[in-house]
Amino acid sequence: MNPKSSTLFHFTNNIDVIKSILKEGFWPRYSLEDVSQLTEGEYDYISFPMVCFCDIPLSRISDHVEFYGKYGIGMSRRWAEMNGLNPLLYLPGNNELRKELLNLNKHSNEVEGIERDEAKKTMRYIFAHSKPTRGTMVLKGEPVEKNFYFECEWRYVPKNENIDAYLLRTSHEKQEELSAANELTKKHCILKFEPSDIRYIFVERDSDIPGIMNYIQAELEHYSASTLKLLSSRVLSLEGLHEDL
Repeated sequence: MNPKSSTLFHFTNNIDVIKSILKEGFWPRYSLEDVSQLTEGEYDYISFPMVCFCDIPLSRISDHVEFYGKYGIGMSRRWAEMNGLNPLLYLPGNNELRKELLNLNKHSNEVEGIERDEAKKTMRYIFAHSKPTRGTMVLKGEPVEKNFYFECEWRYVPKNENIDAYLLRTSHEKQEELSAANELTKKHCILKFEPSDIRYIFVERDSDIPGIMNYIQAELEHYSASTLKLLSSRVLSLEGLHEDL
């Protein structure tokens, strides 16, 4: 069995999010990430703008969708690589690599002036692509224990001078500040794709299929008839798929 997939999957619990992605692209939103192992307690969580994907094979998808949601889109790996997505760096505890990253962060704090700002930007971007193999994530305001390594996660973390590169936890937890920051990523950082980049469109139940197909025909009418037929052919229900896995 292949432990990886040639497709990167993005799942959500809301079919309207899938419709929005099909029409507009992927919207990077700020997410609280556990950075305590790389800051020696200076911070527990920092919020970064991102879109998250996984490259686990369909045969292992059940647990993933139970946690993140049963509506999803599968994108080609070629598209992911061309658009700057990157697999995460997983750190299994206090090993030598973690120690060197701690040293780098310490050095970035000791640099002065403009160079310090640039060094901290670099470190934060590394933090945004790093994760412990096991740890906690914040879900609906509550910490949840998770084995992150099993998710084989890839991320799109935009770099754009018009947005905040990160938010501190105190800002993330203020709804007005979080919404304003997310609106800026929507304006400046939507992750685009072509219909040919899509390999799967997942819905939860067979009964969801007519609705998403009607949406494709009605709301994506600027595409050619052949392109709309191709998109419709990508639609699968997890209800039916689970019976065959």
